[in-house]
Amino acid sequence: MISITEEIVVPSPPERVWEVISDPAAVVSCIGGAELGPSHDDGSFDGTLAIRFGGLRVKFAARVSLDLDETAREGRLTARGADGQGATRFSASATFRVVEGDTPGGSRVFCDGEIKLNGKLAKLIESGAGMVVSGMTKEFTGQLVQKCAAAPDEPLAATPVEPAATASDGARTAQPRPAGLLGRLRAWWAGRRLRRAGQTTQRTGGKSAEALDQGGRR
Repeated sequence: MISITEEIVVPSPPERVWEVISDPAAVVSCIGGAELGPSHDDGSFDGTLAIRFGGLRVKFAARVSLDLDETAREGRLTARGADGQGATRFSASATFRVVEGDTPGGSRVFCDGEIKLNGKLAKLIESGAGMVVSGMTKEFTGQLVQKCAAAPDEPLAATPVEPAATASDGARTAQPRPAGLLGRLRAWWAGRRLRRAGQTTQRTGGKSAEALDQGGRR
C-alpha cells in the first residue's frame, strides 16, 4: 500500500484555491502525464495517468468519483483501475481540504490518501513510489500556484472552450468556460435553450417564407 500525506502552501486566497482544486480539468492539467476522459451519468469520469518507474513507463486507466463540500472546502476522491495490460490493478482514495494560510491572502492544502495495488507490477511500483510521489507533488504545487495566481476569469485548464451562444450570422461565439460544476451546468443549460430557440425560429421562418411563396403564386 502507498500512503500519501501532503501539505501544499499556496500564496492565493482559499476561495481561489478551492475554485481551481475542485475543478477536475484544472487539477489534471497540473499533473504531467494525466488526461481527463469522458464523464458518466453518475457523475464519475474516466482518466489516465502515465508514470515512469526507472526505465519502465506504466499507463493506468481509472474510473474516478469526486464528492465536494463547497461550504467546508473539502473533497473526497476515489478511483479504481488498472494498467494498460491489466497486469496490475489498483484502488485509491484521498481527501483534501483548503484552509486559511499562515499569512494573509494565503492558503494551505492538505491531502491524505492511500493506494492499494495488486498484480505483477505492485512491488516494483511500491518500491519506487516515494520518489515518484515527491516529484509529482513538486510539479503539481508549481502548476497549482500558477493557476491560482491567474485572473479568476481566465480559463482554469487548457481545454477547448464550448460555444455558449449563437451569433445572428450563424457563427458561434465562444465564451470562457465557467469555473465549478454548477457554473458549467448552468452554461450547458443556457446554451441548450439558445440552440432550441434558434431551431424554433428557423422552423417558423421557413413556414412563413413558404406561405408567402404560395401566396405569390396565387
